[in-house]
Amino acid sequence: MTGKWRPVAAASVGNALEWLSFTAYTLAGSTIAEQFFPSKDEKSSLLLAFGTVALAYVIRPVGALVLGAYADRAGRMPALMASIRIMVLATLIITFLPGYDTIGVAAPIAMVLAMLLQGFSAGGEFGSATGYLVEQNANRRGFMASWQGASQAFATVLATLLLAITSSTLTDAQFAAWGWRVPFAVGLLLGPVGYYIRKNLSETPEFSQTRDTHRLRQPVAETLRSHKTRMALCIGILAVSTAYSYLITYMPTYAIRQYDLPASAGFTTVIITGSIMVLIAPLAGHVSDVIGRTRMLVIAAVGVAVSGIPLFLLLQAAPSFTTMAVVMTLMGLIKPWYTGPLAARMAELFPTSARGTGLSISYNVGAVIFGGLTPVAVTWLLAALGTPLAPAFWLVALAALSLVCVLVSNRYVQRTSPINPTSQHEMA
Repeated sequence: MTGKWRPVAAASVGNALEWLSFTAYTLAGSTIAEQFFPSKDEKSSLLLAFGTVALAYVIRPVGALVLGAYADRAGRMPALMASIRIMVLATLIITFLPGYDTIGVAAPIAMVLAMLLQGFSAGGEFGSATGYLVEQNANRRGFMASWQGASQAFATVLATLLLAITSSTLTDAQFAAWGWRVPFAVGLLLGPVGYYIRKNLSETPEFSQTRDTHRLRQPVAETLRSHKTRMALCIGILAVSTAYSYLITYMPTYAIRQYDLPASAGFTTVIITGSIMVLIAPLAGHVSDVIGRTRMLVIAAVGVAVSGIPLFLLLQAAPSFTTMAVVMTLMGLIKPWYTGPLAARMAELFPTSARGTGLSISYNVGAVIFGGLTPVAVTWLLAALGTPLAPAFWLVALAALSLVCVLVSNRYVQRTSPINPTSQHEMA
């Protein structure tokens, strides 16, 4: 691995491990519910299993506070090393944890603990990794940070593909016994690789210079006091991306329930969409380095808003697996143009000394709000409006919110121009 790609691999592997685990847990949720949260009522088991995912999201801001602040005090690398250690431990527990039938109530308790560890680790991963990436090359911040989005999409594809293979080739008994654990085992193999790469990389020069002159003694308190507006803008910019991610995951379930499409459509379409996003996200990040982050994000947000309702109308007009594949492909072609430059723009809103804390808190609060609010809002809108277009209305509303935040944030990027020497593009 050449020197210029080692930072990308170091920052991306933890992000990939996080999303691999969360995606696999979500897709294998019914099996995990039976194995670890058994109940006479199937719905109660599912609620307990997915409630554990909700707890993992709730604790993410705690991880953001602790590990984000650690990244600003001690450095990006120490924080990334701590994050991957915790993530590997959590993955190890899930991979080998016996079920309820074997160890009783200790099984669900240990599963909850493992997911809390995952959430805590994930809470600090984004800020530390994004900070590390954007501080590698001042002229290619968009391209470097875009690997955050690409690694998320890759992990989603990998988890989906592994579960599609195991669920289709194993018997139901084999899948329940060990087949669902395969993605976690693969993630467990990725962990030591990521740890080795990170261990052999040095701190970024940008942070090293700042640490000697502008290091914050109390990163959380000082960031909350001095950068509230920047954090609010970050959360708003993130809104449509988080909602879009949920809808891409939700669309197969939506189509199966709304239009009685075959369940096999779920795995196939998620793999198609994720694969497209892996390829386009770095390209979008590169384009944002050339034409400017603001311009790129504005174009992409408008694209999301304009395409939202037509895509749902298309599926409504001709509900079929082919139409579903077309709709998901188009969503995969649209989303990365926003997520590609997203992480760089969020990073550019904070000075180096507060970047780890500011990014971590903003990203995880945004993920909790819009990751948690989107399924509730979509479900409520479907019931209240009585139209299958309801998810599109929510997406358009958040695209408008993010668009406004992108435009306003441009002012704050220029105020912190030392972190973005190429900010003349933003003036265009």
